[in-house]
Parts: sequence; C-alpha cells; structure tokens
Amino acid sequence: MKGKFSKLIISTVIMLNILFTATVLYVFLKTSSEPTALVTAWFTFTTAELWSLASIKKTKVKRGEKENV
Repeated sequence: MKGKFSKLIISTVIMLNILFTATVLYVFLKTSSEPTALVTAWFTFTTAELWSLASIKKTKVKRGEKENV
C-alpha cells in the first residue's frame, strides 16, 4: 500500500501530458497556431509537481535512514 499514491500521481501526470500534447497538436493542425505560453505553463506546472513529489520522497527516505541507525 505504501507508495501507491505517488505512483498514481506520476501515472496521472504522464497521462495528462500525453493528452495535453495530443490536444495541442490537434489545435495546431486546425489553426496553424501554437499556444506557446500555454505549453510552457503546462509543462512547468507538471515538472514542478513531479519535482515536489520527488523531494518529499527523498526527505522521507533520509528520515527513515536516520531512524534505522
């Protein structure tokens, strides 16, 4: 059960990135206009979320190592 939440978040972010990319490609195909600011904001947001999740995990691992010593 441990770690399932973070795996769910990672899977969700990956699926949302795939869906977002497909949608942006479709919009670009129809309008010949790339939403550059939106793409930048989206991938900045998802990268920050994954980075935060990794930082939380790293802190928990370090704390667990100190308790086992």
